[in-house]
Amino acid sequence: MYYTTMSGDLSIDRIDKIRSSARHIVRELGFMQKGLAGTDLSPSAVHTIIELGYGTVNTASDLAALLHLEKSSVSRLVQKLEKHDLILAKPGPDDMRSRVFSLTAKGQALLRDVEDFGRTQLRSALNVLSQNDVAQIETGLTLFAKAMKAPPPQAAAATPQIDVRVGYCAGVIASVTHLHATFYAQHYNFGAVFERKVAMEMSEFMGRVDNPVNTTFSAFVGDELLGSVSIDGEDLGDGAAHLRWFVVSPNSQGLGIGKLLLGKATAFVDDAGFDRTRLWTFRGLDAARHLYEKHSFLLAHETPGTQWGTEVFEQEFVRQHPARGT
Repeated sequence: MYYTTMSGDLSIDRIDKIRSSARHIVRELGFMQKGLAGTDLSPSAVHTIIELGYGTVNTASDLAALLHLEKSSVSRLVQKLEKHDLILAKPGPDDMRSRVFSLTAKGQALLRDVEDFGRTQLRSALNVLSQNDVAQIETGLTLFAKAMKAPPPQAAAATPQIDVRVGYCAGVIASVTHLHATFYAQHYNFGAVFERKVAMEMSEFMGRVDNPVNTTFSAFVGDELLGSVSIDGEDLGDGAAHLRWFVVSPNSQGLGIGKLLLGKATAFVDDAGFDRTRLWTFRGLDAARHLYEKHSFLLAHETPGTQWGTEVFEQEFVRQHPARGT
């Protein structure tokens, strides 16, 4: 059953008419399928070409924010565009480890084709209307786009209360294992070897988590685990702490869970007096790497390996105690 009134001045009938028109525009412009704008590229790839061509964005982080994609998805997207010689990556001017993207000559030619295609589509549709109607459409769509960018007024009030629990808590081993297993199976084809490794090694660790040099920080909203990280101060020795099982749920996007957890983990190892902190991960986890580097971890070593059951480029990151330098 549908109701025809709602709070404020807008009726549900009016809202649904606008939604219906928006769906029609999306379908007619081809946004529901590959082949957008006369190319064989995905919609997100075409948008990347357009925004790079306009200079709206030039980094992976900018693209992720603009296209509302995870950084791992953007990484795969730009790799495909680089492979097709449509975009070029260069080191950033302020950070040689970052990459700045631009269009190649082939990409610029594609942009011209896309622009011509889009203009032709709109011209054929708008030519049947009066100049006054076209002006109204221009104004309306501009206002609509502006309104869509604005955050809802209740967004700040809707931010959930995050509860960070320290050490073992009921269900944390299973929840952390589940987050790892599902994410890495979906995105990187990790299987039973990886899931068993996480479950067994974390179970062993929880048997000694009460040692003052060990800890786990887990972020919850209610009973839902949104992220976790552990510091193992025993297994490496020689003044080194081991950062382990860092994971953030896809459901926590935008809540700052990763930054919160890594901040607590690095504060713990600094207060405990460790000379350095080491972690192992693999190439391609750009969002996690960005967080590590924000917390002063540096890439120390990279080599192909299969310790997680699937061959990847394994990476070791090291963070020095800030008072001890390098």
